[in-house]
Formats: sequence, C-alpha cells, structure tokens
Amino acid sequence: MFNILGTAAGDVSSSAQMISLLLSLVVMGLFFYFIILRPQKKEQKRLNAMISSLETGDVVLTTSGFYGVVIDITDDTVIVEFGNNKNCRIPMAKTAIAQVEKPDNQ
Repeated sequence: MFNILGTAAGDVSSSAQMISLLLSLVVMGLFFYFIILRPQKKEQKRLNAMISSLETGDVVLTTSGFYGVVIDITDDTVIVEFGNNKNCRIPMAKTAIAQVEKPDNQ
C-alpha cells in the first residue's frame, strides 16, 4: 500500500514526511523571494530614486516611448515639452517616466 507521497506506508514515518514537506515549502518560498520579489523591489527603489531626483530641464523618456524636456514639476505630475515645437506641452503622471537623462552643463 502507498501513501500520498508514493512511498511505502511503513517505510517512512509521518513526522519525517512532514519535515520533508516543510523543508521543500521553505526552499520554494526562498526561490520565489530571490527570483521574483527581490529584483522587483530593487527595480521599484531605482524608479523611486530616479523620480525623486527629477528636476526642471531634464530630458525624459516616457513609458510610451516619447522623449521630452521637463518644464514643470508638481506633487504627482510633470509637464513635459515634446519636439522642437514649443507649443506641445503635456501634463503626465510621474510614474509614466521610464528614464531620466540629466542635461550636460558644459
């Protein structure tokens, strides 16, 4: 007769099976943390630091792929000017910024 784990019923005690099951759950939990959660938290910290260092005049790349220059910054939004035409100014959420390039002050 076989139990749930496929071993003979008399070969392994139930406490050893429980320890084995708990150990495998801990290993899977650690794998999940280091492969998925930890890199995601690092990326979120990097994005938060980038957005907090945002200043007027910075060149930004939006998540939609447009490059623009930051004209004004408020708490949750920024006004970005796109292209050579100075009339194209669009307010957008700070979270829509994917990359920031500081201007070269030479």
